[in-house]
Amino acid sequence: MMLHLLKNAWHYYRDKSLILKMTVGFLLGLIVAFVFGERAAVLAPAGDLLLRLLKMIVVPVIVITLIDAICNAQSGSAARIGFSAFVYYILTTVAAVVISLAIAIPVAPGTGLTLPHANTKAPESPSFVDQILGIVPNNIFHALVNGDILALIFVALISGIALAHMCRSKDEHISELGDLLRRLVAATRAVIFRILDGILQYAPIGVFALVAVKIGNQGTEALVALAKLTGVVYVAIGAQILLVYIPLLLLYRVAIMRFFRNSREAMMTAFTTQSSSGTIPVTLGCARRAGLLDDVASLVIPVGATVNMDGAVIRLGASVVFAANIVGQTMGFADLISIVLTATLISIGTAGVPGAGLIGLTVLLTQAGLPLDIVALVAGVDVILGMGATMLNVTSDLTGTHVIDKRETTIRDRHASRQA
Repeated sequence: MMLHLLKNAWHYYRDKSLILKMTVGFLLGLIVAFVFGERAAVLAPAGDLLLRLLKMIVVPVIVITLIDAICNAQSGSAARIGFSAFVYYILTTVAAVVISLAIAIPVAPGTGLTLPHANTKAPESPSFVDQILGIVPNNIFHALVNGDILALIFVALISGIALAHMCRSKDEHISELGDLLRRLVAATRAVIFRILDGILQYAPIGVFALVAVKIGNQGTEALVALAKLTGVVYVAIGAQILLVYIPLLLLYRVAIMRFFRNSREAMMTAFTTQSSSGTIPVTLGCARRAGLLDDVASLVIPVGATVNMDGAVIRLGASVVFAANIVGQTMGFADLISIVLTATLISIGTAGVPGAGLIGLTVLLTQAGLPLDIVALVAGVDVILGMGATMLNVTSDLTGTHVIDKRETTIRDRHASRQA
């Protein structure tokens, strides 16, 4: 009887959404923190376990998902549309993280908050040239052991490109070897996702423990800091729309009011469901109502739902500044460039990964030498940040679809006129 009850309780817990479980864990952690104060420190091992699990899984997730994504990239007649979409994704993602940093740095959302048991010694910042050269590792295994994220991303990128060329080789032997390796990568990705799913099932418990311990020592200062972080993220989201998307739409002569009127259904669906992929049918419907080319919408929107993560990098950029404020670390120009590059690549590398926000933030904090304890605090307001970020992702997808549609229509009209 007891075993049956435990089994049903596990199934009930497992089938609930991660966002709901993380939010409940955060709220319960707050209650324990305010009731027991510093005595909540007895829960510290449960929180430390989550941090260790995240450190363990972060490198394989980044390396394997990037190799898999690049290897399976499609090529063919849609190359021009795909290239335009890729350029758009990269430019808007870089703009998003720059805007996020530009707003977060002067606001300093983490100022006044401390983590007593965290390593608050800021690592020495290398020069800009050394930072760029450091992307290429002297030793791949050394980069793996030390968790050098940018170096590992570089290795994953060139490995994915090499594997893609092998799979498309005209040499039958090379092609067969490429297919074998691609299946091995896919199988490894499946194993990693199984492990990741288990870690994410434990994550709400770890968040509960970390929040109880950290806020039990801090009091209301942590809540004020999280409120400032949330404000920074939403201001950055508004700035991205006003300073990037609207000027692009105006440049390509897209009526702004009509754009938002046609797009509001997808934006609201994304805001409430917090799923760019789940909103794809609605987003495609908005594109059709706007009269966009079917082949453009059918390529740009599904790919954008998994690759175009403007909202995600805004959250990441603001969260890194939040963490740096807590430990009193001042970020130089080289550090900022590193954050922009890493956040942009992470947004692609973790696309479609469950708990991508947690994984992405863990990667960036590791790269910047900042304490991972901040992951638990940020996870507590993840539901609020996620709503705005997902809405921005879908808005960006539709903006890109409109821009590329205008460009593609012009090219086709010119080609038709020449033939006539």
